[in-house]
Amino acid sequence: MSQQSLADWLVVCAVSGLGPVRIQQLLQRMSLQELRHALESRPEDLPLSAQMIEKISLNPQKVDIALSWLESDPQHVILTIDDPTYPPLLKQITDPPSLLFVKGNLDTLMLPALAVVGSRAATPAGLKLSYQLSQSLVENGVIVCSGMAAGIDGAAHSGALAARSVSGNKTIAVTGTGVDIVYPKRHNTLYQDIQQSGCVVSEFWPNVGPFAGNFPKRNRIISGLSLGTLVIEASRRSGSLITARLAMEQNRDVFAVPGSTLSSQSQGCHDLIKQGAKLVDCVEDILEELPLIFDHHLEEVKKQHHIKEPQECDLPFASLLASVGYEATAIDAIVEHSGNTIDQVLEQLLELELQGSIASVAGGYVRLKRS
Repeated sequence: MSQQSLADWLVVCAVSGLGPVRIQQLLQRMSLQELRHALESRPEDLPLSAQMIEKISLNPQKVDIALSWLESDPQHVILTIDDPTYPPLLKQITDPPSLLFVKGNLDTLMLPALAVVGSRAATPAGLKLSYQLSQSLVENGVIVCSGMAAGIDGAAHSGALAARSVSGNKTIAVTGTGVDIVYPKRHNTLYQDIQQSGCVVSEFWPNVGPFAGNFPKRNRIISGLSLGTLVIEASRRSGSLITARLAMEQNRDVFAVPGSTLSSQSQGCHDLIKQGAKLVDCVEDILEELPLIFDHHLEEVKKQHHIKEPQECDLPFASLLASVGYEATAIDAIVEHSGNTIDQVLEQLLELELQGSIASVAGGYVRLKRS
């Protein structure tokens, strides 16, 4: 992306009174540069109501803050929605953020992920289960995505970080604050570790503090980045149920861990199971659903315009095929062994599967013996 295009996006997204949905509606009628020019020079010409135009306010200081943050560290990235590396699954939701601020390894956003969410006031049993399931998911090639909150979220990130992972990509934290703000503060070490083995993501600009209304808003990103959502301990008024509802609306899979019928901490999970969520009491309950989910993910990555069509690639991907064993091989292991980029691997895996050379199974892919 050019510096000019990024600057245009920052100016447009920094305008008070415009959200991502409204910006996309305006961009259907004009170019990004035209929209920026109109906002800066003649907002009254925009196809908006007089009431909305009155609320429009430029914020050049926000743009300066964002650019300073971007330049302060090579691991700082600002993704715009038209960037070829913008997460393809997130782009599918009804209101994807126009900007994503990212700290850490950008490749993590391209790997298949499962959201793991639940109560902040989790029981010891819930924390243990969140840790163990997340560790097992990563060891089977699935990135864990959560919100870095206290309770189930923190245990999920910790379990993911403890997992053995060949590629080193393990977890994504989506914050309800600016990406540079650690909340809760006791997760400072966790925050630093996540950047080394994944990434921290936010749609909120640097320096934005923990406002209550921002946390439900970020939940759509947690579910949007993920192929499915696992809920561990949630009361009927839990914010985790918002994430699960959003996942259902986004046509993603929902999993829930049952608990005691006497515990208020499990009522939300029981309601989800009644509504069709898959009951989970071990990681295999999730992994057996993943072949179909992985296929969907590969199809979505293939659609991204920065990935070449299969006929333009070097067939038959001998180095990649050699990276897939006759027993289940996790995607991160394939990436590491093949030496290819994640987008190349995802595309070529799909092509090899279509050729009948490999098959998707629980935990990754297996090589098929050809007759």
